Amino acid sequence: MKPLFVRLMSKHTKVTIVGSGYVGMSLAVSLAQRNIVSVLDIDVDRVERINNRRSTVADPDIERFLREASLSLHATTDKAAAYADADFVVVATPTNYDPETNRFDTRSVDSVVENALELTDQALVVIKSTVPVGHTQSLQEKHDTDRVVFSPEFLREGQALHDNLHPSRIILGCSEDQGAGFADLLMEAAEKQNVDTLFMASTEAEAVKLFANTYLAMRVSFFNELDSYAMTNGLDTVSVIGGVCLDERIGRGYNNPSFGYGGYCLPKDTKQLLANYSQVPQNLIQAIVSSNATRKDVIAETIIDLKPSVVGIYRLVMKEGSDNFRESAIQGIMKRIKAKGIEVVIYEPTYDEPSFFNSRVMSSLSEFKSASEVIITNRLHHDLSDVTEKVFTRDVFGRD
Repeated sequence: MKPLFVRLMSKHTKVTIVGSGYVGMSLAVSLAQRNIVSVLDIDVDRVERINNRRSTVADPDIERFLREASLSLHATTDKAAAYADADFVVVATPTNYDPETNRFDTRSVDSVVENALELTDQALVVIKSTVPVGHTQSLQEKHDTDRVVFSPEFLREGQALHDNLHPSRIILGCSEDQGAGFADLLMEAAEKQNVDTLFMASTEAEAVKLFANTYLAMRVSFFNELDSYAMTNGLDTVSVIGGVCLDERIGRGYNNPSFGYGGYCLPKDTKQLLANYSQVPQNLIQAIVSSNATRKDVIAETIIDLKPSVVGIYRLVMKEGSDNFRESAIQGIMKRIKAKGIEVVIYEPTYDEPSFFNSRVMSSLSEFKSASEVIITNRLHHDLSDVTEKVFTRDVFGRD
């Protein structure tokens, strides 16, 4: 039987992408090389940026492609125009974790799915937003359709387009008959050849995303706790990690200590997976979530013990190359320090407001360095090379 939705990939295939964050923006740019791509977003400013060939997120490759590549790409706030004649609808809206319900807030995803099914007759609706295990199946049952599938993304902030062009794997939470066309779209857009492609049940694909990110969070937490031990006992963290990671079974990835894992994915995905374990005995998943808070306690207490009058926060962003403040670990450190009555000042050039959570944001780097007795930074930067005696970081390798 001929797979559903399979067709020649050309400029005549229309893909509608809903949401223009890292996932939506990187997919839009990669797919617009060979297909007609329409981005639907409720944010007028984002729509204007895209139509003026400017990125909505910090990603050098996206910015370069928008300047230089031949792309069939248009953004709009008009649902009817966006969905008209769509062959595929990709859902890339945010799903924040709600601690009161112990699950992702999927209202934006659910709304997009409902609209897409109403306004298209044949389009395959592909959920790229991270959702709880079982959510796609519940939408299929609610709408009595098999046109809704799940396909996890595995992207790094600041390198999202690169990861779309060189995917580690392509996973479709549906049968091959249903998903072959969308898988072909992704492979046609990729520069990498022979990408491993897996088809599985939607629940299994949803679990892949949560378990993959929780494993990465576990690795970050492991090396952070190694570093906490080394700090407490006067050991050289670099030597210990270097010896540990020469074992090829362990390797060198994700081994640079930090203030904790943060960003769009790891904090919320680990909590969602823990919630999915409500009826399953476990110890490790809870430990991964708890470890991140403990690490922030350790770092904050170390700073507080220095008894500074003013602590400078160098950058609120999660990591170098990102424009994302959400769940950045350094904010957790900042809140703990402020709770002890210590004044905090902030240097964050991408933030335009004069204060952040009642702490002064300084636009002058030199004034920031002068005012701060201790400067904490999750990652070292040449901006601070002239005040190294003030700097506190756990970035022992100067990378990541």
